[in-house]
Amino acid sequence: MLKASDPSGLTARPHFLALDGIRKTYPGVIALADFSMRVAPGEVIGLVGENGAGKSTLMKILGGITAPDQGAITVDGVPHDRLTVGSSMRAGIAFVHQELNLFDNLDVAANVFLGREPLRGGPLRLVDRAALRAACEPYLKQVGANFSADAPVASLSLAQQQMVEIAKALSMQARLVILDEPTSSLPVAETDRLLSVIAALKAQGISVIFISHRLHEIERAADRVLAMRDGALVGALDRDEIGHDAMVKLMIGRALKAREALAPAREPGAVALSARGVSTPAYPGCRVDLDLCKGEILGLAGLVGSGRTELARVLFGIDRRLGGSVALDGKPLALSAANDAVANGIFLVPEDRKATGILLDLPIAQNISLPDLPRHARRYLVSPRSEAETAEAQKKNLAIKAPSVATLTGTLSGGNQQKVVLAKWLAMKPKVMILDEPTRGIDIGAKAEIYALMRGLADAGVAVLMISSDMEEVIGVSDRIAVMHEGSISGYLDRDDFSQENVLLLAIGKPAGKESAGAAVPVA
Repeated sequence: MLKASDPSGLTARPHFLALDGIRKTYPGVIALADFSMRVAPGEVIGLVGENGAGKSTLMKILGGITAPDQGAITVDGVPHDRLTVGSSMRAGIAFVHQELNLFDNLDVAANVFLGREPLRGGPLRLVDRAALRAACEPYLKQVGANFSADAPVASLSLAQQQMVEIAKALSMQARLVILDEPTSSLPVAETDRLLSVIAALKAQGISVIFISHRLHEIERAADRVLAMRDGALVGALDRDEIGHDAMVKLMIGRALKAREALAPAREPGAVALSARGVSTPAYPGCRVDLDLCKGEILGLAGLVGSGRTELARVLFGIDRRLGGSVALDGKPLALSAANDAVANGIFLVPEDRKATGILLDLPIAQNISLPDLPRHARRYLVSPRSEAETAEAQKKNLAIKAPSVATLTGTLSGGNQQKVVLAKWLAMKPKVMILDEPTRGIDIGAKAEIYALMRGLADAGVAVLMISSDMEEVIGVSDRIAVMHEGSISGYLDRDDFSQENVLLLAIGKPAGKESAGAAVPVA
């Protein structure tokens, strides 16, 4: 068992990579403070911590992107003041980022060996396609891929694309693969596949640093957990000590109270949003019937590609409805554009907040006022004072952590960026709030705050539709669950029928079984 006095693993088995006394500061911020750790061959290290704890800075230092202010990095017994990108790669350190870096217009083999293709034709330097595929296949086999080297990347699921990234890392003789939030948008089945790949890497003697806010996945995969807080290593857990509550306590310095959302559900209010026979461009031959009630959180579950996001886009007016009807408070609703939804109090928090939810280069105040500029205009000119007053109120109500509302939104943590997305809609008094993957890439403390905000909306009579691939989140937060399968609603679950088995059965198009229902999973 790792002792508290030795959280970095100094007494662990022989290691090939060591960090000692790493410190990195930015103006007014200590990003890393005297950080030390060891990495042994073939071990899986779970790295946990809230956003802003220092994980990203640590990864940049390991990748050679950032130089530490002090400390030493030792590779195979040779100390270095810093790593460069080249020396990091030569040391066998490879990254699989949350935002995948693949070219979907190329096939798998071309992505794996991009810039390192085998050539033929002498001075013509033509890519040897046969040799390229042959070189790629062993790495795909190594990660257990169920697709070929000539498969187009655009045809692969997210989990399969992550396998391509891992195969790319292995093709560069990786000894340590760093997975940064690899499962943040994956459903259970594909998450299981990725965790199996991690186990296979471990069996081959390849080390893994697994960064995730999904603590139950860390619990399943890790041999050892390191917890960071405020740039420092605050503790570690050996295999037999790893548990959800223990990790949370290390991360935030206290235990989180169990949520009260799992008390017996209240009777929902009247139907706020109703869809009848709605078909989406993704599934033109399917029809969706959906009722969303005032004062409830309806969880929308399903496998990747089941049509959840596509339905949300139609209900928000981004995509054209191919058939059926939508009603708000019992009155037919025409949704030819997103402006129509906004004008009727239907708001969407999108899955990719950085791409479609906020403008990173604008300050908080301007992001919050953007959907409702006429309210802040005086004689057709936007009033900065009015913007600031509204933003200050929302900053206080949502506990957005920022020096001021003039702070650039792109400098905030993921959880605070998500609060800004929520703030711009909450300032406009929503009737229906659609949240697509609302806690993706958010630490556990911020998740609890987002859940509380959602519950507060429901308590105020707002109808909340929450799309999530996180099974624990769907079961722990929802009042009811609707499950989609191939473009249609395959079934609904009331609280008494909540269970992972029932959600998965409906997600693959089979009926839920009463006998598989169990206690709901608590969410911090």
